[in-house]
Amino acid sequence: MEFRKAIESDIDNIMNIIKQAQDYFKEQGIDQWQNNYPNPEVVREDIDRGYGYVLLKKGEIVGTVAVSFDGEKTYEKIYDGQWISNFDYAVIHRLAIDSNYKGQGLASIIVKNIEKMCLRENIKSIRIDTHEDNESMQRLIQKNGFKYCGIIHLRDNSKRLAFEKII
Repeated sequence: MEFRKAIESDIDNIMNIIKQAQDYFKEQGIDQWQNNYPNPEVVREDIDRGYGYVLLKKGEIVGTVAVSFDGEKTYEKIYDGQWISNFDYAVIHRLAIDSNYKGQGLASIIVKNIEKMCLRENIKSIRIDTHEDNESMQRLIQKNGFKYCGIIHLRDNSKRLAFEKII
């Protein structure tokens, strides 16, 4: 397994994985990642900003994620709860695994790699949010030691469940 920064030539493979996730959400009736989001422009911006990462298995991209150390404006207000810490934090966005590799623990491998990155950067907290109907992501988040903190609202006012982990 290799976890590395995404590069421009990875965009098609990343978008293939994202499209699989979008189709899955649509089939499950989950209103997340619909309406042409994320799209190639978002992925390209992640790469340009240094946020985009991929997980490779035998040289094939099997997972994708965006990791930011720049804070998250939508996390400034949290409702019906509170963040665990006031530490500087990393944010996990747009985590997806190739459908052919689901159930193999690859998303947890991505989270563990992000934790290692945080420790190298002396960042002690990771935050993530997900749609209230995305139960598989909620299971992943909680399985990896994140604690539910409350509700945040995205820029379009969509409600998301917010989680934090202290490492």
